[in-house]
Amino acid sequence: MDPARNPKCHECQTIDIDQTFRRIFGCLVCKRCQNDKPEKYSLLTKTECKEDYLLTDRESFEVIYNYFLTAFLPAELRDHEVMPHLLKANPHKSSYANMMLFLRYQVEEFAWKKWGSPEALDAEYKKRMAEKKKIKNKKFEQGLKDLRWRTKEGVWQKRKDAEHRHAYGPSVRGPDGMSQQICHECGFTYEFEEL
Repeated sequence: MDPARNPKCHECQTIDIDQTFRRIFGCLVCKRCQNDKPEKYSLLTKTECKEDYLLTDRESFEVIYNYFLTAFLPAELRDHEVMPHLLKANPHKSSYANMMLFLRYQVEEFAWKKWGSPEALDAEYKKRMAEKKKIKNKKFEQGLKDLRWRTKEGVWQKRKDAEHRHAYGPSVRGPDGMSQQICHECGFTYEFEEL
């Protein structure tokens, strides 16, 4: 028998392989082995690939060495040659974009090549989480600082508005020859010499 005409499952050597996996992922596996080994043959969404394996779905430029050199980072998850994927209708709402599903072992192999090892991926993940937490804390501290400033400014403004402003009446010449003005509200006397 010709293996090209009668491919066999990599796991159990049966000829009853899943044609969708063969056509989309180039993976020769039967339905039973898919169900028996989900740690290898389960499907991952694009979001899971981005969050758990730190893969990208957008092309970008990374600035290196103080803005002099840039590295072009391709969109791994969009390139069907690099990461084959299955498109399915979104189960949440039909008008949403189609789901992109990836084969777990292919995603893991690509992620290990990209990051070097599972430990390096974990280290990068921890680094990114620490950076995200640092940014979140900085934003919180800035918001708290702004709130304190607005509160302080508001209290100061209320105090300033509540301050008494003298309302003087007409000037009156006193017995010592000095002119005086008296506040109608508090009785404060302001003496001055008229020229």
